[in-house]
Amino acid sequence: MKVAVVGAGIGGLCAAYDLVNAGSEVVIYEAADHVGGLASGFKDPVWNWTLEKYYHHWFASDKHILDLIEELGWTDQVIFPRPFTAVYHGGQFYALDSALAVLRFPGISRLHRLRLGIVVAYLKFVASWQPLEKVTAVSWMQKWMGEQAYKTLWEPLLIGKFGPYFREVNMAWMWARFKARTPRLGTFVGGFQTFVDLLSNAIQSKGAILNLSTPVYKIEPTPEGGIKLILGDHQKVFDQCLVTTSPALLSRFVPSLPETYAKGLLSLKSMGAVVLILALKNQLAESGIYWHSLPKDAGFPFLSLVEHTNYVSKEHFGGDHIVYCGDYLEPDHEYFSLSKEELLERFLPALKRFNAKFEASWIRNSWLFRTSYAQPVPPVNHSQSIPDMKTPMKGLWFASMSQIYPWDRGTNYAVQIGREAAQRMLMENEL
Repeated sequence: MKVAVVGAGIGGLCAAYDLVNAGSEVVIYEAADHVGGLASGFKDPVWNWTLEKYYHHWFASDKHILDLIEELGWTDQVIFPRPFTAVYHGGQFYALDSALAVLRFPGISRLHRLRLGIVVAYLKFVASWQPLEKVTAVSWMQKWMGEQAYKTLWEPLLIGKFGPYFREVNMAWMWARFKARTPRLGTFVGGFQTFVDLLSNAIQSKGAILNLSTPVYKIEPTPEGGIKLILGDHQKVFDQCLVTTSPALLSRFVPSLPETYAKGLLSLKSMGAVVLILALKNQLAESGIYWHSLPKDAGFPFLSLVEHTNYVSKEHFGGDHIVYCGDYLEPDHEYFSLSKEELLERFLPALKRFNAKFEASWIRNSWLFRTSYAQPVPPVNHSQSIPDMKTPMKGLWFASMSQIYPWDRGTNYAVQIGREAAQRMLMENEL
């Protein structure tokens, strides 16, 4: 079987890995000049490790990616520090990453803290997601967690993640966060880019062909039942093709998709992401906090401040203290058009709220990354709207983070959906 994989993110790479192991001829096409997709990283000349463009980590429960790493023999390259995460309330930061921390949190009354603990335990150990997707997260949490806990803890999270869509998000999405997340957070020695480069090399060593800086412009069916990829000045024909881009890009690549399927793709909503990364000469959060969750109504110009070197050692980054300032935003938000210097001007005054001694002279370097497709929006009964991986066009498949529902987007579920797509393609070839 001759297979094309469009997109060399983790989902596409994992599909290619299983396909080539099964004896398929695999060709990967990636528009960027590197592999990794949204999990890719970069490296400053003074660093030993790569740094993710968009902050990433694994949870101890991330079975799919940890099993793959074990299969590849790289488990000794995975580390699981225990960083501290905190929420902003009343002008201070409070840890909220353990049962004890919740019980100590002063933002809600003792009775509501106890109620919160019981409800979280129910979601983590008892509840199933299917009934929860029939109601919004707002209405369910207001009813069962109470208005005080909802307003203090969960409404800021929903608004920050989903902006104008926060009232539409169903409770199954929130359930998945309680179900799967752990306080210990994992990463790969050398950074995620080191991991995806190793994975890419392993796939190519088995015979797969990787084409970087090679965008696909159009995908068409052939009269013989194959799939034709138009690649600028030339074209290639394959037996099957897996596309791992966003739903909107798939609809653009394949204008001949049946109207119903294409409309379904375009009906899926998502938020974009903007991340400004700073390399500082001094530690910003002297408390040692790694992840700061920031409510929009507290006046911060971004949703999260993540001090990466409060998670892994600054020695991996030439002594730099690495800080992410990130936000989920609609793709037409002004942050997508402002320059890096303009965003710096917006963001820098807020850094004094984390450390009064902060000065702009602390900044050694900075980087700006943006993507219009970062966080799918799952409304009520979302499972009924997810497009099948097998498209109506014979031989054409689709696998993206819009289909990993009810789980939140992340590399673990990119592995899962990529490998699932490969298995379905192999089964189809046997029919």
